[in-house]
Amino acid sequence: MGLRTYIDSIRARDPAPRSRAEVLLYPGVWALAGHRIANRLFRARLFFLARAVNHWTRAWTAIDIHPGATIGRNFFIDHGFVVIGETAHIGDDVTIYQCVTLGGTSPDNGVGGKRHPTVMDGAIIGSGAQVLGPITLGRRSRVGANAVVTRDVPEGAVMVGIPARPTTVEGGVEPRGRFVPYGTPCSENFDPQTQKMEILRCEVEQLRRRLDSLLEEQDAHRERDRA
Repeated sequence: MGLRTYIDSIRARDPAPRSRAEVLLYPGVWALAGHRIANRLFRARLFFLARAVNHWTRAWTAIDIHPGATIGRNFFIDHGFVVIGETAHIGDDVTIYQCVTLGGTSPDNGVGGKRHPTVMDGAIIGSGAQVLGPITLGRRSRVGANAVVTRDVPEGAVMVGIPARPTTVEGGVEPRGRFVPYGTPCSENFDPQTQKMEILRCEVEQLRRRLDSLLEEQDAHRERDRA
């Protein structure tokens, strides 16, 4: 994957940068670059050097990615203050917003194992969300702001709340090919601070559409009966 392709994948998800050069100043880009180096050192069992790179990157970017974490292509951290644990596995085209934790569980016997989440391709995790334990976030799933996820998330699901629960908002679909953060395609201007209200509004809109569809079907049946 070339640097230009990676930068373009970020610009497709973030309208703020005016040029590719501006993206190079993003802390998430620097954090990922540092992690690539630290991860190679970690896999070579040069653990102290890997931690040293991780320490420098964390101080520079306010993003803490354990050297042992596995990260795929086109990973984008929008802003900082993110923590990603050692056994986390992140797929391709994943987007994470600020103040997210991919945290682990402590084994009772003190023996390390898979303790952190697996985030599948195309998933989006909203600001302040906590995803905890060796769970799996399905492909194109979305986690709302400040949600706490402790169970597996199905493909395309949208999760909100504490503990997180699925909503009736449809996830995994990007209308007209447009990137839809937070999984709320009902509004062009979605503010994560008013997420609960927006989710309710989306649910009401979907119920209205279903009601309209049922009324149309009922009218069609009446027309057929008259004929």
